[in-house]
Amino acid sequence: MTKQYDVIVIGGGPAGTALAGGLHQQGKSVLIVEADLWGGTCPNRGCDPKKILLSAVEAQQAARHLQYRGLTGEPQLDWPALMTHKRGYTDGINDGTLNGLKAQQIDTLHGQAVFQTDGQLAVDGQVVKATDYVIATGQRPAILPIKGQEYFKTSTDFLDLDQMPKRVTFVGGGYVGFELATIANAAGADVHIIHHNQRPLKEFDADLVQALMNNLTAEGITFDLDTDLQEITREDDGLHLKAANGYELTTDLVISSAGRIPNADQLGLDNVGVTYDRHGIQVNDHLQTANSHIYAIGDVSDTPVPKLTPVAGFEARYLVKELTDANDAIKYPMIPTQVFAEPKLAQVGISASVVAKQSAQYRVQSLDMTKWFTYYRFGARQALAKVVIDQTTGNVVGATFLSDVADEMINYVTLLIEKNVTLPELQRLILAYPTPASDLQYLY
Repeated sequence: MTKQYDVIVIGGGPAGTALAGGLHQQGKSVLIVEADLWGGTCPNRGCDPKKILLSAVEAQQAARHLQYRGLTGEPQLDWPALMTHKRGYTDGINDGTLNGLKAQQIDTLHGQAVFQTDGQLAVDGQVVKATDYVIATGQRPAILPIKGQEYFKTSTDFLDLDQMPKRVTFVGGGYVGFELATIANAAGADVHIIHHNQRPLKEFDADLVQALMNNLTAEGITFDLDTDLQEITREDDGLHLKAANGYELTTDLVISSAGRIPNADQLGLDNVGVTYDRHGIQVNDHLQTANSHIYAIGDVSDTPVPKLTPVAGFEARYLVKELTDANDAIKYPMIPTQVFAEPKLAQVGISASVVAKQSAQYRVQSLDMTKWFTYYRFGARQALAKVVIDQTTGNVVGATFLSDVADEMINYVTLLIEKNVTLPELQRLILAYPTPASDLQYLY
């Protein structure tokens, strides 16, 4: 007899596991299905292992900043040891996540879920049923469809390299390309980033992106812009890359870092009236698809927000309430985004590019903070910010930071914006000094 559930969650990553746990606590009967690794991309082959590798890069950079300012001797990355450290974390994620679900007495199935023509859900041939279904299958790296595409590797491959090749090339100037290039460069590789136009990281402030590129160029990374890669071939001396403009490069490893695509194409969604495209599964403001009993959350959904793990968790918490007690339309808070390069680039709220079109309402404060004590004390090469101020209220409504502590500053500013903190209110607080937080009053 086919078992009936209140909700079947397809995808055992951060969104799916948070949703399954929340629904179970509300008394719902839940089955969660995973076709790959339990825990999903972020802890297995995404943000978590990447940040472990970047921790060594950050330590190396911190030591470099203080050379002959109190330190001598620069640490070198030991890639095999760093990879062992990374695997000490990632190797336990799959079993740990599965055991955690079992400890909550949540039913699990491992296999590919496919909606059948009769509307039923089959997992590797086993039919399961529910009142509602939630798709939380995430995304995967996109592979550029060029001649020789079989030679492309992805971020998944990079984050599990046993040895760092001498020459590494990234095709695509987005988050992944910048972050992994930073790691490869610090590990001693000759690194190129190929991008099809003049504007990598187009979501971020153009001036600060250029400043970041200048910093990375000074560290030894080469940017090959306006280069539309056409072909990859393997020769005795390595992989040969060619572009229509006559560009040629020989490398040992080529990573497709040209974005990610939703894991929606293997679920049989056409059989149940669920629509999707390259941006994801189309949902309304209740995260409901065109089929009223099927929802989508996390990276696989076509929502107007960045595809980030904290966003997936936020949507999961929203949907727990939606599926247990109904809910208002989802309303997203301020969402900071960042690039973990060297230095870090982070942004939240209204950007300076928007202000250029609405200059009467906002003003932009451009700050060179390099000589501020927060940054001077550890010898920062550069620390820049663009802060957007509402002319009427005087409040901060957006900011972009480029610095070694941009990730910390952007979280503080996110709170300032979300809570509408005025300068007088901030100055009534006493924050620990000297810290990045104690600089907040100088942003207004």
